[in-house]
Amino acid sequence: METWWFPPWQPLLVLLSTVLLLYHIASSWHRGERHLPLPPGPWGLPFVGNILQFGDMTHHGLARLASRYGGLLHLRLGRLHTVVVSTPEMARLVLQANDRAFANRPTTAAIVYLSYDLADMVFAPYGPLWRQLRKLCINKLFSRRRAASWAAVHDGVDGLIREVARNSGKVVNVGELVFGMSVSITLRAALGMRIDECDGGKDAAELVAIVKEFSELFGASNFADYVPWLGWLDVQGINRRMVAARAALDRLIDRAIDEHLANPKPADADDADMVDGMLCFLDDAGAANTKCRDGAALRLSRDNIKATIMDVLFGGTETSASTIEWAMAELMNSPEEKKRVQDELAQAVGLHRQLRESDLTGDNKLPYFRCVVEETLRMHPPVPLLQHEAAVDCDVAGYRVPRKTRVVINVWAIGRDASAWGDDADKFRPARFGAGTDNAETDYRGEHFHLLPFGSGRRSCPGMQLGMHEVELALARLLHGFDWSLPPAAPGDLDMRESYGLTSSRAVRLSAVPVPRLSHVL
Repeated sequence: METWWFPPWQPLLVLLSTVLLLYHIASSWHRGERHLPLPPGPWGLPFVGNILQFGDMTHHGLARLASRYGGLLHLRLGRLHTVVVSTPEMARLVLQANDRAFANRPTTAAIVYLSYDLADMVFAPYGPLWRQLRKLCINKLFSRRRAASWAAVHDGVDGLIREVARNSGKVVNVGELVFGMSVSITLRAALGMRIDECDGGKDAAELVAIVKEFSELFGASNFADYVPWLGWLDVQGINRRMVAARAALDRLIDRAIDEHLANPKPADADDADMVDGMLCFLDDAGAANTKCRDGAALRLSRDNIKATIMDVLFGGTETSASTIEWAMAELMNSPEEKKRVQDELAQAVGLHRQLRESDLTGDNKLPYFRCVVEETLRMHPPVPLLQHEAAVDCDVAGYRVPRKTRVVINVWAIGRDASAWGDDADKFRPARFGAGTDNAETDYRGEHFHLLPFGSGRRSCPGMQLGMHEVELALARLLHGFDWSLPPAAPGDLDMRESYGLTSSRAVRLSAVPVPRLSHVL
């Protein structure tokens, strides 16, 4: 018979192990008691989570999910936690009460590659570089003190009105015209380029194609973001498209930077553009252009400059143009609203002269026109889904939001929330912003969480003031200077479908027939 021998210390080891195991179980149970749950959401499959519900990842689909699971819902897309915010109160908790915790942007494959590895202002992590780039953009492009940027808006709108006047009585593609105007404004303000000087218009046409492709790539649902080990397959062809899109942008921006380096201009010159303002911070800039009055310690790489220019080219074209086109489409679809705003413009300005920028200044000027603009932004926010990321573990409304969770603010759903806007939230009704209403004091600047077209807090849009100046001036002059009607062959109901990308533009461009209203030739 075999005899087993136990070392004298083994019972002590077993006892100690048992105590440690019981302590671990008790601690885990105790932590579980206090561990907050994730927000509610649809059941997901093992490993892939809710990836098979990709069809619901648009602002419409997410709004439908929110109607079932609430204003703070949780999805698991492969390895990533995603929390969707769809009500004003939840937006306030994220963007105000926890602003610092959610000040980062998520890093998708498209964002990392197209932003030159997060070298820009929009997608850079919250920190010193982001703060410096944001300040630089505000001071060198968006500020009222930058006369060149605002002059670019004035001249771009003038060109739009001349083009419409040349085609009076004919069918014009309103969407293409306003998009072309936005391209011309952005090219001039950011790169100092005029369309008539851009290689016969090739640069402008190329920029239009690049902006549209970037919008689709930024907004695309890429399986590689959620299942990284499948990324090399590129089953959706997104990687190939990203490489081609960035190469096209490189050619355009590199040429502009090289031209500016060859012909340096003082960063504080009246006609200086954004590139002039940024090149004085370039690490390898020539001695002729190395003095900057502010932020002398800031050094930028060429990729920083290219990526920030990309931000402006994208943010300054499709978003403004989309808002103008949606406003025109909603008014064409509501003739009584169009008549009311045109009557206000005629009464305030008259029909003996063109509308001027000064006609738009002052809070009490053109009140119904401003209601039209705000109602358009409510129903058609330029970027319907604003992306944030949790920098730390957070508690939101009694739910756990783990670090690195992607947080999506569904601005489109918030703008149509019946609890905030009433049962007619899906109807275009500018009067809801009129004097004496619940929303008379509501505006789009990010202080009211039921209207967030430009976000709120640290990551709100820095170009809002310049972009809205373009929207208001162009829209007011189109409505004041012309009567508009749908083409004779147009169907009875105007197509109001959206296309899906990072921005929410119209699926079908608006076409209409302009007829001059003014007593003189434009």
